[in-house]
Amino acid sequence: MKKEVKDTIISEIGELIVKYPHFYIVDVTGLNAEQTSNLRRKCFGAGIKMSVVKNKLLIKALDASEKDFSALYETLKGNTALLFCETANVPAKMLKEFKDVNPTLKAAYAEESVFVGADKLAELAALKSKNELIADVIALLQSPAKNVVSALQSGSGTIHGLLQTLGERPE
Repeated sequence: MKKEVKDTIISEIGELIVKYPHFYIVDVTGLNAEQTSNLRRKCFGAGIKMSVVKNKLLIKALDASEKDFSALYETLKGNTALLFCETANVPAKMLKEFKDVNPTLKAAYAEESVFVGADKLAELAALKSKNELIADVIALLQSPAKNVVSALQSGSGTIHGLLQTLGERPE
């Protein structure tokens, strides 16, 4: 491969690293052509950009980045695919679906943290997206107000019923 082509690939990978806030490094060694095609189809459907890269070119692209990705370098052996995404937990959930021909998770950069090893897949799948966290906070903030309104509504019926019973009672 010519140096110009390598430089182009390195800059394209660098642009993807800047564009997407999360990426996964996956080993696709055990997948045949059909399984790789299925993985690509699933990625496309989930809004994940999949790219198969050479490890040396990926290292150069990571070195050129402003962030420190040195913890990921030790995982860059064998066939490597990058999964770029906007939501941190989507690729992890998708990878868990591939039980029979599981593409192995090497590492991930999600939520500004580095996760190394296939054992981190469950942890990554459990991460909540920004929208899910906002919904949880809103639900927590609304909960006390809903309890007060509910108590007032149920109490008004109780007080009204009590006053009505006392009013109807013979003296």
